[in-house]
Amino acid sequence: MDLEQLKYPIGQFVMPEVFDEKQAAIWISEIEALPGQIKSATENLSDEELNQTYRPGGWTLRQVVHHIPDSHMNAYIRFKQAMTEDIPTIRPYYEERWAETEEAKNGNIQMSVMLLTSLHQRWIAFLKTLRIEDYQRKYIHPAQGKELTLANMLGMYAWHGKHHLAHITFTIKSNS
Repeated sequence: MDLEQLKYPIGQFVMPEVFDEKQAAIWISEIEALPGQIKSATENLSDEELNQTYRPGGWTLRQVVHHIPDSHMNAYIRFKQAMTEDIPTIRPYYEERWAETEEAKNGNIQMSVMLLTSLHQRWIAFLKTLRIEDYQRKYIHPAQGKELTLANMLGMYAWHGKHHLAHITFTIKSNS
């Protein structure tokens, strides 16, 4: 595998031309399934396996597991802001710095699996209350310098979970 394939094992996210109730339901179900998939993929991994990187210079699998709820907590907050404010400017975070904190580098992944499970239960409960027109609400991402719709972000975070799940599963398969 070349570096691009290692970085993006399922490819990069591309927003489909049509976003409708069917697409929203697919992405919501993918977000809902992610915690169980992460738990299954990681429950029998040793510390040695968790300390493998998914690509040269990349994060360890442990850091990836801790990163997912970090990222999805921010997503949940951004969704809530976009639904309760008029095109808010969200606060970006430095994910690469978060991944270098001590608990992200060395902590037990079970705390992040449990956090992801609870967070997704709450996020899914919220998402299931939204109407299709709500997904056209926007927020401004200052680091990207543009307005993003909740439709785009729903797809991006469904992709994000599958993207990192693939990092975990491909790394384990290729090193076993």
